This record gives sequence, C-alpha cells and structure tokens, in this order.
Amino acid sequence: MKIFLKTDDEIELMRRANQLVGRTLGELAKHIKPGVTTLYLDKIAEEFIRDNGAIPTFKNFPNPLGEPFPASICTSVNEVVVHGIPDEKTVLKEGDIISIDCGTLLDGFNGDSCYTFCVGEVSPEITQLLKTTKESLYLGIEAATAGKHLGDIGQAIQDHCETQGYGIVRELTGHGIGREMHEAPQVPNYGKCGNGVLLKAGMCIAIEPMVTLGSRHICMMPDRWTICTQDRKPACHFEHTIAIRKGRPEILSSFEEVERLEGIID
Repeated sequence: MKIFLKTDDEIELMRRANQLVGRTLGELAKHIKPGVTTLYLDKIAEEFIRDNGAIPTFKNFPNPLGEPFPASICTSVNEVVVHGIPDEKTVLKEGDIISIDCGTLLDGFNGDSCYTFCVGEVSPEITQLLKTTKESLYLGIEAATAGKHLGDIGQAIQDHCETQGYGIVRELTGHGIGREMHEAPQVPNYGKCGNGVLLKAGMCIAIEPMVTLGSRHICMMPDRWTICTQDRKPACHFEHTIAIRKGRPEILSSFEEVERLEGIID
C-alpha cells in the first residue's frame, strides 16, 4: 500500500481532529467511576463528538469479515486488550482498568488516540503496568524522526516493556492515518533498529503499544471484535497520533485534559 505524505495544511487539519479526540477522552474521564456502564460512556462520547461537528469514526467501521462495529468508542476492561464493545452488562467496579480508544473524522481527516484509565484505586502491580506502557509510548515517539525506521520505534517500545517482564502484543499494530483511519504503514510495537520502512517528514502514524501483565498471547472472542489476553491477565493500551518531522516528532493528539483531571499536570 502507498504511504501518503501530508502537507502542513493537512497536518493542521489532522491536529484538529486529534485534539477533539483528546477533549472527548477528557470528557469521559469525568464519568469513569464504579457503577458506570460502558454503554453510558459510549453515549457520552458519541454526543460530544457530534456536538463538536465531527463523526465518531469507529461507529460502523468494518472488521475483516465486513461486520460493522456497533459503537462510537472501544471500551476494553481488564483482560480485554482492544476492541471491547460498550454494553449495558459491563459495569465498572473498583480496581478495574479500562482502555478507551476513540476516533473522530473532522473536515475530512481522522484523529485516533487511546488512554487506559483506573477505576478508583488499583493495585500497585496494575499502576506499574500503566506507567511502563505510557512510558514506552513516549519512547517510541522519541524514536519516530525522519531518517530512522519503523524498527527503531518498535525496539524502543519492546525493550522498555520486556525488560520489566511485560508482554508485547504482536498481532496488533499501530498504523498510518490521514483521510482514512487505517493507512499504510503498519507500526509494530516490536522490532530492531534500522529495520522496516524509512520514516519521512510528512508521514502521520498512530503509535499504540498494547502491553500485557502476563503472556503476550491473545485470542478473539465470539463477537469477532473483542480481543482478550489468553491467560486473562490485564492488558494496557495507550495511543497517540503523531506527525513525522525532520526534527522532533509532533504529537497531534493530547492527554492533557485527562492528565489534568488525574492530577498528573496542573
């Protein structure tokens, strides 16, 4: 597949779509607490996205079998790695974690980002998993400069997580993004420096480490969407959309509103 390089004007439009994703995640953060259903969160997200003039990209997005995703966000709780479907039966409880993956289409361009939230107080073991996964995302982003390769991103993520005993999901990757939600190239969370596609200024990619507390092996549930860890241990998922530059990469999405609510930033 062809890799589309974006102009500065197109990157600015992508920033707008991605900033809306960040604001949506910030809105959802206000409602994540024990007793809330994932369907309730989905309704908040869809209303917020549409009220801001955008379309929730995930809604009706087809899987490889052509089956449409039935919701506006993915809500992946505990052992669910990705693509959890919001419903009335899944009620958040104290000590859970929930990864919310969100996408928007605004003025012809896509935004995509994911954040893993704690529901109330979680164990120190889970806190460390989230901390390490988020750190690996930013290490991957630091490696994403023009002249390097996709393998540089993957190795940065893999080394940071595996040296601490965590598993890196290999069957699922990040991706190029632009006018389409999923464009070339695929962006693995493992690799070797110097290998893979050469990174060029103007490339826009979504980097999204998916990291497990136990084994890296995963399985698909009967709904043909939900991906879980085989050992049913928790998994974590953080994602930013970035633009490759000749200097430092530019993060187009944002965790700022979420982290302000969490007290991580002022």
